[in-house]
Amino acid sequence: MAAVKKVEKKTAERYFAGVGRRKTAVAQVRATLDEKATDADIMVNGKNYKEYFPLGTLQTAVLAPLKAVGAYGKFAVSVLVKGGGFHAQAEAVRLGISRALVTSDETLKKTLKDLGFLTRDSRAVERKKPGLKKARRAPQWAKR
Repeated sequence: MAAVKKVEKKTAERYFAGVGRRKTAVAQVRATLDEKATDADIMVNGKNYKEYFPLGTLQTAVLAPLKAVGAYGKFAVSVLVKGGGFHAQAEAVRLGISRALVTSDETLKKTLKDLGFLTRDSRAVERKKPGLKKARRAPQWAKR
């Protein structure tokens, strides 16, 4: 039997991790301290966040926690996001970035909590029930 080699990944810098979820979207966030970070240093699935989220509202949702605590331009952010739609993914990224920021500095928790960035929105689509057309929509009832 052949010996299995153990491969170790070496990371030059320490990063702060956070996981964000919304509906069926899951975002894994890694924030690295970088004093010279620009918009190009915020990557989502290997693309610039402006390219991945073309709508302005989604871009502001992604940047909101960084700007709220004054960390915009101080962190390079790398995100891997799967599932859901664009809006759910953007909100999952926002939660992931917020959790990563709290990991880096506990004093930011109150600010982010007050703005609602640390609260997971647990609403999801209700499942369809047997005998119904949708989750709650029943077939039309006729008396005769």
